[in-house]
Amino acid sequence: MAAPVILAIDTATELCSVAVLCGERAIARTENVGQKHSDRVLPLVDALLAEAGRRMGEVDAFAFGAGPGSFTGLRIACGVVQGLAYACGRPVVAVGNLRALAANAFADRPRAPSALAAIDARMHEAYCGVYRNDDAVTEVRAPALEAPAALPEIVRESGIALVAGDALTVFAEVWADLAVDRCPAARAGAAEIARLARIDFLRGRAVRAAEAMPVYVRDRVALTIDERRSRVSA
Repeated sequence: MAAPVILAIDTATELCSVAVLCGERAIARTENVGQKHSDRVLPLVDALLAEAGRRMGEVDAFAFGAGPGSFTGLRIACGVVQGLAYACGRPVVAVGNLRALAANAFADRPRAPSALAAIDARMHEAYCGVYRNDDAVTEVRAPALEAPAALPEIVRESGIALVAGDALTVFAEVWADLAVDRCPAARAGAAEIARLARIDFLRGRAVRAAEAMPVYVRDRVALTIDERRSRVSA
């Protein structure tokens, strides 16, 4: 049986990333689009399918970066994938962005047994999760919203030797006394999402288009004026 063809979309950040996975070859493009994901995502999909020599109907499953990330970006990726999957009668695989970030870090540090994936969540908070370095990049600690000062303690409690993501640079001060391997340049992109989606698809973890949902983690988009003032004065 031929490996399933996966088309993945990620718009969780200011980057718009699309990938088509055919066999072991992943064709991917990423653009820094700011707030114009909705303008660029479908043209990128068309361009990659043409480059891969595939038609939309030949895609076996559609995947998207399910978060955490930008609320608007997550909704765009989920909505576009739902529309494409529904039109083609194909299933959807939602892949966590922190899991994809960990997969990217493990590709660079293949001997690391586990990793804390941590990214800037704005409002002086971080999204983080712990993942095991196995074929599926298994989630050990579910994505959560944490204060930066809590991140080193999670590393110590979990016995982690690798930290990946931009939380290493955005919150550089909290890592000063921690002896740990660091991968600040690791990023979650559509290529990593496509590879993980294929694993999940083959393990029966795809869902119908209507059932696909992002993982927001944060329940609120913004602080009130009083909350912002209290943080400044704290």
